[in-house]
Amino acid sequence: MKSVSAQSFDASTPLATELAHLTERRAAIARASVPSPASTRIFTVANQKGGVGKTTTAVNIAAALASFGAKVLVIDLDPQGNASTALGIDKHGDIDSIYDVVVRGTALGQAIQVSPENPNLFCVPATLDLAGAEIELVSLAAREYRLDRALQQYVATPEGSSLDYVFIDCPPSLGLLTINAFVAAREVLIPIQCEYYALEGVSQLVGSIDMMRSHLNPDLRLSTILLTMFDSRTNLAHQVVDDVRQHFPAQTLNAVIPRSVRVSEAPSFGQTVVAYDRNSPGSVSYQEAAIEIAQRGVAR
Repeated sequence: MKSVSAQSFDASTPLATELAHLTERRAAIARASVPSPASTRIFTVANQKGGVGKTTTAVNIAAALASFGAKVLVIDLDPQGNASTALGIDKHGDIDSIYDVVVRGTALGQAIQVSPENPNLFCVPATLDLAGAEIELVSLAAREYRLDRALQQYVATPEGSSLDYVFIDCPPSLGLLTINAFVAAREVLIPIQCEYYALEGVSQLVGSIDMMRSHLNPDLRLSTILLTMFDSRTNLAHQVVDDVRQHFPAQTLNAVIPRSVRVSEAPSFGQTVVAYDRNSPGSVSYQEAAIEIAQRGVAR
């Protein structure tokens, strides 16, 4: 087979154009200003439709912000515990977890672990105990405010006050755990998959946010929408992007997360894609989204 020399390489091919564009994006990230928020920003990452990249978004945005120097805490409120796994946290030992915080009243600080990925990245893990928490919470006093009170108490401490961001990864259902997340948060980040029925359930989620504002948390707002699993080869994906931006022009980020093998592989190594392959297209896209979130927060 004939080898392709540097001289014969066609720089106008789609692959060459894509690589050149990726190089430009990496350079722009290196130059970008990533401002720190004036106070801790608390996000709930939610979507009642499963398989939209909710947990992947939570951990990779958190990891990207931590890589830029921010101090970031991820609270894994999903009984599956996938966020804990992606951040390299051992959730199988005898450890304090988010279950102990919301059900037993354990101080949040006791359950926080440092991710081996980055000393600025922290996690409150989910263990199997969390699977029964919905039932146990029903009989507890102030059941909707358990996480909020624990988080506010921690943020009021010298250690907790240095947090720049908190991301709460929710279960894909509107139960008491998700309600606790909505009450504790000030901002909602919704990942939306660039596929058919993408907006299905989002209107219901927006209705849930409005209900929370009316009855439990007047400070809650939908601040951010991130388009995920984008396949540039399909007309459908482009149509979904246009539809979402038409419906939510102020909230939708310019950054779009592509379908990526690297993004899918990273959790199996106990890593986010930002650590697994920082220069891959998926990682670059999450870094761009993180920068945009940071800049929007200061600008608002």
